[in-house]
Amino acid sequence: MFRVLFHNNCFDGACSASLFTRFHRECFGTAGEFRYTGLQHRAGEQFREADFDGDENAIVDFKYTPSPKVTWWFDHHQSAFLSEADRKHFEHGARQTKGNPRKFFNETYTSCTGLIADVARERFGFDTAPYADLLHWADIIDGAKFESADAAVGLAAPAIKLMTVIESASDPDFIPRLIPLLTAQPLDATLGENFVQEALAPRLEKHGRDIELLRSRAVERRGVITFDITDQPTEGYSKFIPYYLLPQAVYVVGLSKSSFRIKISVGTNPWTTVPVEHLANIAAICERYGGGGHPRVGAISVPVDQLAEAKRIAAEVTAELEALGQRNRLPTDAA
Repeated sequence: MFRVLFHNNCFDGACSASLFTRFHRECFGTAGEFRYTGLQHRAGEQFREADFDGDENAIVDFKYTPSPKVTWWFDHHQSAFLSEADRKHFEHGARQTKGNPRKFFNETYTSCTGLIADVARERFGFDTAPYADLLHWADIIDGAKFESADAAVGLAAPAIKLMTVIESASDPDFIPRLIPLLTAQPLDATLGENFVQEALAPRLEKHGRDIELLRSRAVERRGVITFDITDQPTEGYSKFIPYYLLPQAVYVVGLSKSSFRIKISVGTNPWTTVPVEHLANIAAICERYGGGGHPRVGAISVPVDQLAEAKRIAAEVTAELEALGQRNRLPTDAA
């Protein structure tokens, strides 16, 4: 049995798991069965050795672990390594297996799905042409490359509908059931599956409620949107809603609460006109508090019972981003 661990509640994470499975099955064919486990960023320990219960184990679109049980790893996040020791372990392993690598890291990739595709094609001769649409949407969604906030929040395209279902799925069997379909058929066919439609209908209703909730909570000051919905436990909402509601803002710092953590979401408006060289490195900010992500978007996890600490961290991050906005003389600066 081959265990594939992936970034849970993430479109790119699910696509990465699906593409890796297809690649391994076609290029190696050594695994009779694939099983899937979603991983969530949380405060404290990120992995349990019991998770690595396969004859082989792979991690895609998630942080590095030096566990010898993990035989394949792909990631593209700036904050892929939990410690400098982990980074050195990876680099040592890369040198030792230079002619036959199984672990790959490249933070320049927009999506982990894209990284897997290029490695599989260039190193192993895997034909990625049949998955062009999947690769296209993984890059758009993980890179927030939508035409507009309206397009992101409107949920018109099949891939965007799948994204919103994946991001909010609480049934642990839902995404593992979905993963094999992502490379077996077109995305609109996957969206049409009965079990997906059953999950989509209530999610679309919740999406409307999420918009109204954030409309009532989100405020903008000096280019930074802030909101706190920790009193409204949620397992997922569209991270583009704040920019849809307050398009003039540059950053967002949002507090939300799920069953296992308080999440401080920190992001950059994908449609901001502020030059890239003047924008904050969000991953670097989040790393200082034990979180991470990409240069333009990241998150910090705090134990679910430490709301005061989460609010303190959110206030510090907000102040830093507001000060940056003031230095850059953003047109949205408030007196």
